[in-house]
Amino acid sequence: MMAAGGPFLRDHQTNQGAHALVHALQGAGVRCIFSLSGNQIMPVYDALLDSGIRLVHVRHEAAAVYMAEAYAQLTGEIGVALVTAGAGFGNALGALISARASETPVLLLSGDSPRNQDGMGAFQEMDQVAMAQPVTKLARRASTADRLPSELATAIATALSGRPGPVHLALPADVLTAPLTAPAHSALALTYGEQALTNADAERLVTFLNGAAHPVVLTGPALARTRTGDALAQLQSTLNVPVICMESPRGLRDPSLGALIDLTRTADRILLLGKSADFTTGFLGKDMGTPDARFAVVDPEAPEIERARARIGGQLDIACQGDALPALRKLIAQAADVPDRADWLAHSAQALALRAEVPSATASGPDTLHAAQVGAAVAAQLAKSPGAVLVVDGGEFGQWMQAIHHDGPRVINGVSGAIGAAPAYAIAASIACPDVPVIAAMGDGTAGFLLAEYETAAREEARFVAVIGNDHVWNAEHQIQIREFGPDRTYGCALSPMARYDLAAQALGGFGVFVNTNSTAALAEALDHAQKSRKPACVNVRICPAPAPVVQGNTPPAGSAH
Repeated sequence: MMAAGGPFLRDHQTNQGAHALVHALQGAGVRCIFSLSGNQIMPVYDALLDSGIRLVHVRHEAAAVYMAEAYAQLTGEIGVALVTAGAGFGNALGALISARASETPVLLLSGDSPRNQDGMGAFQEMDQVAMAQPVTKLARRASTADRLPSELATAIATALSGRPGPVHLALPADVLTAPLTAPAHSALALTYGEQALTNADAERLVTFLNGAAHPVVLTGPALARTRTGDALAQLQSTLNVPVICMESPRGLRDPSLGALIDLTRTADRILLLGKSADFTTGFLGKDMGTPDARFAVVDPEAPEIERARARIGGQLDIACQGDALPALRKLIAQAADVPDRADWLAHSAQALALRAEVPSATASGPDTLHAAQVGAAVAAQLAKSPGAVLVVDGGEFGQWMQAIHHDGPRVINGVSGAIGAAPAYAIAASIACPDVPVIAAMGDGTAGFLLAEYETAAREEARFVAVIGNDHVWNAEHQIQIREFGPDRTYGCALSPMARYDLAAQALGGFGVFVNTNSTAALAEALDHAQKSRKPACVNVRICPAPAPVVQGNTPPAGSAH
C-alpha cells in the first residue's frame, strides 16, 4: 500500500540523486530556479529546501522558461527552469524556441519516468530527449545519481559556450531518489573551450575594416548591450566602424534601428560578428552591401560560416570560427592604424536614430491613443529612472514600443517572433533587478497568454508596471489581412472590447488602472500611480489599431512582417 504522503514519503535523506543535483546547482552559482511543481520533481523541491536557492513557483511551465530566459539576459548567469514530465515538459518546449533564437543560456530540468520502467508504459513515459533536441543545443537524460553532477556540468557548459542557447536535462524519478555511493559535493567544474581568434586573424580583420570607406559590423543577440555592457560602444570607438546589434525578427527593417537598411545597402565592407546570415539579414542579398561589397564572418559554428559562404561565395574574404565576445575583445586589442571615419559615423548615427512618423490617417480617436503616444509616455517614465528595465513584447504595438529611446537594460520578444512572454519577463526582471523600476509594454493579444502570472508576481512581491496597448484585435494578423486580402476581408482576429485586463490584474493581487481617453496627461498620471503602487501593476490603455512603424529613410518601404 502506498503511504498517505505519496511514493516519495520516506525518512529524510541527503544522500540521494536530487541532493547531488542541488549541490551541483549551488556549485554552478545558481541563485534562482523558476518552476511549476509535479510528481516526478518533488524530490528536487525537498532538496532545495535548505539550499539557499530561491524557488519561484509559477502558474504555467512556459512562464518558467521565459523567466529563466529574461533572468539570464539580465544577470549574465545561467537561467534555470524546473518542470515536471508529460504535459508539463510539453508546455515548456515552446518557450525554448525563443531562448534559442535570442541566444540565451537556459537550462531546462524536467521530471521523467523511472529508468527501471522503460518500455513498460510508465506514467508519462516519453522520449523527451528526441522532443527537445530540435530546439536546444543539447538534450540528455540523466543516467545515474552519481553521474548527475557531471551531466549537469556538461549541460550548463554547453549552454554558456559558443553561441549561447538552451539545453535540457531529463531527470528520471528513480535517478533522483537513488542513493549516492559517495557524498555529494558543491564544487562543479564548468570547463569548456573558448574558441578564440588568433592574433593573425584579428589583424586580418582589422586590416579588412581599415580598408573600407563605409564599413559596418553586425552582431547577433548574444552581444546585445543588456548582456555585454559597453563592449559594442568600445568596438565602435576603437575601430571607427558602426557596430549594430540585431535582435528583432524585423531584421534590416527593425524600427528600433531606424534606417539600418540604408547603411547596409551602402556599406562597402561588412563584418558579421556572431550574426547569422539568415532572414534577418535578407539572406545576404541585395540589401546587404554595394554590388562589389566584401564580407567577413566570425562565428562560433562552422555551419553558420558555410551558410554565409553559400550565399556570397567569392565576396567572402575572411571566415573565422570563434566565439563572438572574445573575438570582439581581440579586435579591440589588435586595432591599429584606424582611419578617421567621422563623417560615416555621424551619418550612421543619424540614420539609426530615425524614427517613423505617425500617419495622420491613424491618429488617435476620442477615447483612444496612438501607439506612438503611448511610447512617448513610456519613454518619459523610463527617463525618470535611467537604469530601469524595459520589457517589450507583441506584434505591431510591440514594434512601436521597441522603437522608443532607452539606454538601460532591455528584454524583448526576439528573433523567434513569438509573443506572450512579457508578464514572465517582467517578473524575472523584477527579481533580477530588484532596485530599479521595470516597465513592460505589450499588446492585448500578448497579455492573454500568461495573465495568471500576476498571481505569481503578487505572491513573489515582484514589482513592475505593465502597459497593455488594447486595440481589441490581433493587430499584426489584422494588418496582414487588410494589406494582402483587403479591408473587407478581415476575419477571425477580433478580441473583446469588454476585456478589462486591469481588473483581472487587480483581482490576482496586483494594481490596475484603465485609460480610455485620448489624453496623454491621463496616461502619464496612470503610469505614476501604477509605479507608486509598488505592486505588479497593469495600465490598460485603449489604442487605435495601427500598422507597425515604418522608417522612411532612402530605401523604399517594404510590407510589414509579423
